[in-house]
Amino acid sequence: MREVVVWYDGACPLCRREIGLMRRLDRRGALTFVDVAGPGAAETCPLDPADMLSRFHVREDGQLLSGAAAFAAMWRAIPLLRPLGLLARNRIVLALLEGLYVQFLKVRPRLQRLFRDQTVSH
Repeated sequence: MREVVVWYDGACPLCRREIGLMRRLDRRGALTFVDVAGPGAAETCPLDPADMLSRFHVREDGQLLSGAAAFAAMWRAIPLLRPLGLLARNRIVLALLEGLYVQFLKVRPRLQRLFRDQTVSH
């Protein structure tokens, strides 16, 4: 089995939701999740924590990936999502996904506020 480490922003309600879904889908335990915003996480980060929080990062078989490539690696570790992850090995598909991810990063702060507001109001 491949070793896949996923670093995520545990202080982000949007990220926590997504990681919660990935945990539920990861029935084989193929993923190791590390909350970059959590205590002591800086020691486990291969980069500066601020850099780790600026983009999504995954280590797949020793290779550090970020952005769409990181999502694709995470998907490959989950049987239900594996076809998407394999499709993203195509450089054209990966470039398209990366473009979408960069656009997402632009609206991420607003989405975080929205999810934070929803959490507070419940």
